[in-house]
Amino acid sequence: MKVKRIVANIDTQDITAATCFYQDVLGLNLLMDHGWIATYGTAEEMNVQISFASQGGSHTLTPDLSIEVDDVDTALERVKSAGFPIEYGPADEPWGVRRFYVRDPFGKLINILTHQK
Repeated sequence: MKVKRIVANIDTQDITAATCFYQDVLGLNLLMDHGWIATYGTAEEMNVQISFASQGGSHTLTPDLSIEVDDVDTALERVKSAGFPIEYGPADEPWGVRRFYVRDPFGKLINILTHQK
């Protein structure tokens, strides 16, 4: 047996609130919508990963989700333009990532990052 994918599920009664952050700001596609569940994603292949942490690094809170993007500074500007307040960063971390924290419409702490070259 092998794990093929891991899906994060966020409990909410306002499923459409995901559109403004995950689709409009981050650019994910609506892959499935059954009314009671909406799934956003891309067709790009991704690695299966799950992390367990006592903190988020640099003595920050542990984020609920980490989302890797190809251009963290563009993501930062899109998040700010949409009116979402930044909770941490942007920061160039000693382990080789540039990142910032923001809360999504559901109050989840999101770590948006890119690996520095």
